[in-house]
Amino acid sequence: MPDEYPHRTRRPVRARSAIALVAAAGLIAACGTGDGPVDIFGDGGWRGGLSDAHNSASVAPDGSRDLALEWTRPLGAEIATRPSIAPNGQITASMAASGNCPLGSFQGESGRKRFCNGLGPSGVSSTPVADTASNLYAGEDGAVVSVNQNGQTRWLAPVYGVPRTPQFLPDGNLLAITQFGQVNVLSNQTGQAAAPVLDLVPTPDVLAAPDTALRPADDGLVACLGGGPSCPVAAAPAVDLAASVVYVVLWRDGAIAPQVVALKYTAGPEPSWSEEWSSELLPTAVTSSPVLSPDGSRLYTTDVEGSVRAYDTADGREVWTYFVGDRAPGSVAVAPDGTLVPSGGAGATLRAVRDAGDTPDVVWERTDLVQAGAPAVAGSTVYAVTGTDELSLTTVDLATGETVDTDALPGAAGYSPGVVVGPDREVVVPVGLGTLYSFR
Repeated sequence: MPDEYPHRTRRPVRARSAIALVAAAGLIAACGTGDGPVDIFGDGGWRGGLSDAHNSASVAPDGSRDLALEWTRPLGAEIATRPSIAPNGQITASMAASGNCPLGSFQGESGRKRFCNGLGPSGVSSTPVADTASNLYAGEDGAVVSVNQNGQTRWLAPVYGVPRTPQFLPDGNLLAITQFGQVNVLSNQTGQAAAPVLDLVPTPDVLAAPDTALRPADDGLVACLGGGPSCPVAAAPAVDLAASVVYVVLWRDGAIAPQVVALKYTAGPEPSWSEEWSSELLPTAVTSSPVLSPDGSRLYTTDVEGSVRAYDTADGREVWTYFVGDRAPGSVAVAPDGTLVPSGGAGATLRAVRDAGDTPDVVWERTDLVQAGAPAVAGSTVYAVTGTDELSLTTVDLATGETVDTDALPGAAGYSPGVVVGPDREVVVPVGLGTLYSFR
């Protein structure tokens, strides 16, 4: 992985064996950044792949409408998911392990590499999440690993499978749900289990049946791309911190289709899980994360056929459906005022939709702007990657759909996993073939 200034390399941490991690008898722990729990709920940064616990792909402060390209950074590897931005402005991306350096972290103001760590090859499938101290929590083959802002390992905890992008729970513990449907609650400080493991899909009992083999940690990840049944949980959950409810799209064992499932988390001396409700079987697969409305009353999914579906979070009832376009690749962005900006597939135009209760109402549609990446919202401002042969970052007014700024992405090709917005209103655009662009 090249580092343009200065020209030097760091020795990568050797990737760990998934088999060894799953077989580990206990937790591998290292020093944390303090003796007490980390406050993970402060403002600032784009903490995870979709910004926050609601997966909103938005931030409350209004975004800049007069941007200029500050730096570009070649990664030397493909990037399939959005990066995250810690409160200190540090940008962290999970990249294809072509250079033994799949976890790369960069200074927000310059793009200079902070550190480059090894992960299991499946770590590329999710985004690290940051806390207020800019510690990072990443999933990989058979484990969750936490590192500090300098890339030093804080702790490593074995799990069954590969965690989808981690989230935080109301008590500050880390939530890691793997593609196998194993729900883990881990202390953000030590990585130790903070609640009993919940298996949404039965896990093979090797003690009761010694001849039963556990699935390899990365098994089913290819199916996650299409939402198939061998990947019970394809994407990160959404968390309602106020209600302490976790929402996940789950393909149950033996089912013919997935469902949206609401899980109540009860913290305390004896933490526990209970199922609040499950929706009817979905018409088709969902590969993107569910998204909560700002008030938590609605949950939105985007299925592989390109339909956005709205659910009442009180009982899981489907309220309405809106067709975006064939194979819309990502979750909707939900603005602080509740306006939806869907992520369209190839050839889909940029638009805004309002949840009017029983129906979706189109606020505006820009037929001249073809999406080439998942959008982000900052207050009343929309950022979207648009174009076909030549890509640009287009800044749009959320209320009117009017273009207020257009900035070229020099040399960009392919599709962007999605725009992200940092704590100083910087806008970072990853392009799938392996470049970061930063605007201020």
